[in-house]
Amino acid sequence: MSRLLEVRSLHAAYGVTEVLHGIDLDVEEGQVTALLGANGAGKTTTLRAICHYQVRTSGRILFRGHRIDARSTEQIAALGVGHVPDGRGTFLALSAEENLLLGGHARRDRRAVADDLERMFSYFPRLKERRRQQAGTLSGGEQQMLAIARALMGRPALLLLDEPSFGLAPLIVKDIFEIMRRIRVEEKVAILLVEQNARIALELADNAYLLETGRVVKSGTSQELRNDDAIRRAYLGD
Repeated sequence: MSRLLEVRSLHAAYGVTEVLHGIDLDVEEGQVTALLGANGAGKTTTLRAICHYQVRTSGRILFRGHRIDARSTEQIAALGVGHVPDGRGTFLALSAEENLLLGGHARRDRRAVADDLERMFSYFPRLKERRRQQAGTLSGGEQQMLAIARALMGRPALLLLDEPSFGLAPLIVKDIFEIMRRIRVEEKVAILLVEQNARIALELADNAYLLETGRVVKSGTSQELRNDDAIRRAYLGD
């Protein structure tokens, strides 16, 4: 495996309040990497810092071997970094299909965009059933599916996925993570996953990092973190 994303000595702040204090992390091509930690640990800020979104940063961020830390959010997205933010960020007044087409608006291969639209509907059949429905009237689970599908319409090599299970019923969460397993194989997309549900995150991920107060305090394979007694007690409820 080759490194797709390399983060080195990353600091991030909102105004004068520093949230990340020099973290390092890697994401390999085609793999899922989980970011674990309590609320306020800096997980969401890490994703925002990588795509230069609403946060001030210092340090080095390399994507496919090239520095992106000085680039704009739009430039980073164009290079192949998709972001599904917390709160989902769907355009509530537009239909589900219009949201998906917006995800591919920067692409010039219109025939391929149309093909990708149908492929998203194959992953998320509920969205196909509701393709003409206003996004604001979809259920929370359907809006989460829509946000993921819209990001995938940009054909990213790396998907930054922030709390996909938040506020959703367990059966819906199970469905979404089953779809993510299929997507990682068929789309060959790497995923950096922020997820409060550590158990389900570690089931999907290859590797994981544990953040505490803006610092990486533990990293390794998902199996290694599952076997760590302190993590099992604090995050897995064992």
